[in-house]
Amino acid sequence: MKRYKIGYTQGVFDMFHVGHLNIINRAKEHCDFLIVGVNSDRLVQEYKHKTPVINQEDRLRIVENLKAVDRAVIVETLDKLSSQKELQYNAIFIGSDWKDNPRWQQTSRDLAEVGVDVVFLPYTEGVSSTQLRSHEEEKIGE
Repeated sequence: MKRYKIGYTQGVFDMFHVGHLNIINRAKEHCDFLIVGVNSDRLVQEYKHKTPVINQEDRLRIVENLKAVDRAVIVETLDKLSSQKELQYNAIFIGSDWKDNPRWQQTSRDLAEVGVDVVFLPYTEGVSSTQLRSHEEEKIGE
Protein backbone atom coordinates (compact mmCIF):
# COMPACT_ATOMS: atom_id res chain seq x y z
CA MET A 1 0.00 0.00 0.00
CA LYS A 2 1.06 3.54 -0.75
CA ARG A 3 2.80 5.52 1.99
CA TYR A 4 1.65 9.06 2.79
CA LYS A 5 3.40 12.02 4.34
CA ILE A 6 0.43 13.22 6.43
CA GLY A 7 -2.52 10.99 7.28
CA TYR A 8 -5.76 11.81 9.04
CA THR A 9 -8.56 9.96 10.73
CA GLN A 10 -11.50 11.33 12.66
CA GLY A 11 -14.03 9.98 15.11
CA VAL A 12 -15.85 10.42 18.36
CA PHE A 13 -13.61 7.98 20.25
CA ASP A 14 -16.15 7.76 23.05
CA MET A 15 -15.69 4.85 25.44
CA PHE A 16 -12.34 4.13 23.77
CA HIS A 17 -12.06 0.49 22.66
CA VAL A 18 -9.86 -1.85 20.60
CA GLY A 19 -11.63 -0.91 17.35
CA HIS A 20 -10.52 2.70 17.86
CA LEU A 21 -6.99 1.55 18.63
CA ASN A 22 -6.89 -0.67 15.53
CA ILE A 23 -7.96 2.08 13.11
CA ILE A 24 -5.43 4.53 14.56
CA ASN A 25 -2.57 2.01 14.55
CA ARG A 26 -3.40 0.83 11.03
CA ALA A 27 -3.57 4.42 9.79
CA LYS A 28 -0.14 5.16 11.29
CA GLU A 29 1.33 2.18 9.41
CA HIS A 30 0.61 4.06 6.16
CA CYS A 31 1.83 7.56 6.97
CA ASP A 32 4.79 9.43 8.43
CA PHE A 33 2.69 11.82 10.51
CA LEU A 34 -0.80 11.00 11.80
CA ILE A 35 -3.35 13.62 12.79
CA VAL A 36 -6.45 12.40 14.63
CA GLY A 37 -9.56 14.55 14.74
CA VAL A 38 -11.75 14.11 17.81
CA ASN A 39 -15.34 15.19 17.18
CA SER A 40 -16.45 17.93 19.56
CA ASP A 41 -19.31 17.32 21.99
CA ARG A 42 -21.41 19.85 20.05
CA LEU A 43 -20.76 18.11 16.73
CA VAL A 44 -21.68 14.68 18.15
CA GLN A 45 -24.89 16.10 19.61
CA GLU A 46 -25.68 17.72 16.25
CA TYR A 47 -25.36 14.61 14.05
CA LYS A 48 -25.81 11.67 16.44
CA HIS A 49 -28.35 13.38 18.71
CA LYS A 50 -26.60 12.10 21.82
CA THR A 51 -24.05 13.37 24.26
CA PRO A 52 -20.75 11.47 24.48
CA VAL A 53 -20.19 9.60 27.72
CA ILE A 54 -16.67 11.04 27.90
CA ASN A 55 -16.29 14.80 27.31
CA GLN A 56 -14.24 16.14 24.40
CA GLU A 57 -11.26 17.29 26.49
CA ASP A 58 -10.86 13.85 28.07
CA ARG A 59 -11.33 12.09 24.71
CA LEU A 60 -8.68 14.39 23.20
CA ARG A 61 -6.30 13.61 26.06
CA ILE A 62 -6.75 9.86 25.61
CA VAL A 63 -6.16 10.05 21.85
CA GLU A 64 -3.18 12.41 21.97
CA ASN A 65 -1.40 10.07 24.39
CA LEU A 66 -1.46 7.10 22.01
CA LYS A 67 1.94 6.17 20.61
CA ALA A 68 0.70 6.20 16.98
CA VAL A 69 -0.76 9.72 17.20
CA ASP A 70 1.47 12.64 16.23
CA ARG A 71 -1.18 15.32 16.68
CA ALA A 72 -4.77 15.29 17.96
CA VAL A 73 -7.28 18.09 17.44
CA ILE A 74 -10.89 18.82 18.38
CA VAL A 75 -12.97 19.12 15.20
CA GLU A 76 -16.23 20.96 14.72
CA THR A 77 -17.20 19.64 11.27
CA LEU A 78 -17.77 16.46 9.30
CA ASP A 79 -16.76 18.31 6.11
CA LYS A 80 -13.53 16.64 5.06
CA LEU A 81 -12.68 19.23 2.39
CA SER A 82 -12.72 21.86 5.12
CA SER A 83 -10.56 19.79 7.49
CA GLN A 84 -8.14 18.94 4.67
CA LYS A 85 -7.72 22.61 3.80
CA GLU A 86 -6.87 23.36 7.43
CA LEU A 87 -4.74 20.28 8.23
CA GLN A 88 -3.15 19.62 4.80
CA TYR A 89 -3.29 15.81 4.92
CA ASN A 90 -2.55 13.57 1.91
CA ALA A 91 -4.80 10.68 2.93
CA ILE A 92 -7.76 10.09 5.16
CA PHE A 93 -8.28 6.70 6.81
CA ILE A 94 -11.70 5.28 7.59
CA GLY A 95 -13.10 1.87 8.52
CA SER A 96 -14.14 -0.42 5.68
CA ASP A 97 -17.68 -0.52 7.10
CA TRP A 98 -18.17 2.93 5.47
CA LYS A 99 -16.98 1.90 2.00
CA ASP A 100 -20.46 1.63 0.42
CA ASN A 101 -21.89 4.64 2.24
CA PRO A 102 -23.04 7.30 -0.28
CA ARG A 103 -21.61 10.13 1.83
CA TRP A 104 -18.17 8.49 1.83
CA GLN A 105 -18.36 7.72 -1.87
CA GLN A 106 -18.99 11.44 -2.49
CA THR A 107 -16.25 12.41 -0.02
CA SER A 108 -13.83 10.14 -1.92
CA ARG A 109 -14.65 11.91 -5.19
CA ASP A 110 -14.40 15.37 -3.61
CA LEU A 111 -11.04 14.67 -1.97
CA ALA A 112 -9.64 13.04 -5.13
CA GLU A 113 -10.12 16.40 -6.86
CA VAL A 114 -7.61 17.94 -4.44
CA GLY A 115 -5.21 14.98 -4.60
CA VAL A 116 -6.21 13.30 -1.33
CA ASP A 117 -6.76 9.54 -1.13
CA VAL A 118 -9.48 7.95 0.98
CA VAL A 119 -8.14 4.68 2.38
CA PHE A 120 -10.59 2.15 3.79
CA LEU A 121 -8.97 0.06 6.53
CA PRO A 122 -10.30 -3.23 7.92
CA TYR A 123 -13.15 -2.69 10.36
CA THR A 124 -12.87 -4.42 13.74
CA GLU A 125 -15.98 -6.60 13.96
CA GLY A 126 -17.97 -7.00 17.14
CA VAL A 127 -17.09 -3.84 19.05
CA SER A 128 -18.46 -0.31 18.99
CA SER A 129 -19.19 2.43 21.49
CA THR A 130 -22.90 2.04 20.70
CA GLN A 131 -22.73 -1.66 21.58
CA LEU A 132 -20.78 -0.92 24.75
CA ARG A 133 -23.28 1.76 25.75
CA SER A 134 -26.31 -0.51 25.19
CA HIS A 135 -24.61 -3.37 27.07
CA GLU A 136 -24.00 -1.02 30.01
CA GLU A 137 -27.64 0.12 29.92
CA GLU A 138 -28.80 -3.52 29.95
CA LYS A 139 -26.64 -4.21 33.01
CA ILE A 140 -28.08 -1.19 34.82
CA GLY A 141 -31.62 -2.33 34.03
CA GLU A 142 -31.08 -5.78 35.61
